[in-house]
Amino acid sequence: MGTGGRSGLRPGKGNAEGVTAGKGKTDEATVTSTTATSASCQYRCIECNQEAKELYRDYNHGVLKITICKSCQKPVDKYIEYDPVIILINAILCKAQAYRHILFNTKINMHGKLCVFCLLCEAYLRWWQLQDSSRNIDPDDFIRYAKEWDFYRMFAIASLEQTAYFIGIFTFLWIERPIKVKEKVNFTLLLKALLLSSYGKLLLIPAVIWEHDYTPLCLRLIKVFVLTSNFQAIRVTLNINRKLTFLAILSGLLVESTMVYFFQRMEWAVGSDCAIYKSQDF
Repeated sequence: MGTGGRSGLRPGKGNAEGVTAGKGKTDEATVTSTTATSASCQYRCIECNQEAKELYRDYNHGVLKITICKSCQKPVDKYIEYDPVIILINAILCKAQAYRHILFNTKINMHGKLCVFCLLCEAYLRWWQLQDSSRNIDPDDFIRYAKEWDFYRMFAIASLEQTAYFIGIFTFLWIERPIKVKEKVNFTLLLKALLLSSYGKLLLIPAVIWEHDYTPLCLRLIKVFVLTSNFQAIRVTLNINRKLTFLAILSGLLVESTMVYFFQRMEWAVGSDCAIYKSQDF
């Protein structure tokens, strides 16, 4: 989630306007990429969300000049010189500037891998709960094989519930688009933002490994953190108000809860978040 610095930047053209980053005397500006490349690559100001053609210009002798936003007169992206750990901390704090830097001004292609890994974490938690209810150890190969398929089943159920959650969000935003959202909604970018902002599910594994009496509380806090991250990702990606974003999250939870209820009616051992939080026997 927290990738930053110049190594994470997308290629783009610099601009002579800005503040000098580093020491040294400026010489003739050497543009790091062509004009055609920057024309097809739009960035965003992390402060006011206005589009920008470039983030910085690389000069000789290791001198950088950060581009100044023409709208708010602030640096377009101050995070290009920040350490990735600082960016990660700001993202954990759900700062809109950090989310804009990650979503618009960096090139991250780990959405699919992160999604699969988060689903594996959630499936493991559900599978662990299922096995915890019956702790009888049987060395028979058939029993071990059945338990393995239980894990695959939990993974499929977790995937379906997350898909239902996303469908609920997308459906609400698609319905409200003609009224509230002036520009066309980029659902591909929104999907990537939601997948990246769900990184909080990785905390499910430590919560299970360090089993404690406060584990149910930890799971509730993880759920709240993931929803808060999704809330910020939607608001930053679409540049909409908090009320509309909250209703979108609520719609996603409603569709997800409907899917959970369906699985429970089918008498499947779901072990989902909704079922976890309602259950007192963990």
